[in-house]
Amino acid sequence: MHDMLREYLPILVFLALAVVLGLVLVLAAVVLAVRNPDPEKVSAYECGFNAFDDARMKFDVRFYLVSILFIIFDLEVAFLFPWAVAFGDLSMTAFWSMMAFLAILTVGFAYEWKKGALEWA
Repeated sequence: MHDMLREYLPILVFLALAVVLGLVLVLAAVVLAVRNPDPEKVSAYECGFNAFDDARMKFDVRFYLVSILFIIFDLEVAFLFPWAVAFGDLSMTAFWSMMAFLAILTVGFAYEWKKGALEWA
């Protein structure tokens, strides 16, 4: 029983370190934060629009495109990581299916680029 508990010691040390580091960073932010609020900083913000405008106003397509861009790269990482870990044990079918997946993501990225989602000016 004692040996089994000893195997959990690195996890407990890591957890304690994470909690202590988190607390130190939060307390440092509270102590060192600059308290110079202006009306722009304390105003309500959601989706880049004023909070009390008409609900039927035009929606800027850039927000939609940025969300698609996030989903594209989020999906890419979510599927590429396990694939890369098991790459040595995979067949050619798995390789070419991932290449097809990456091609679809590249088409999505090209669409975003064409629509101007990467231009912030």
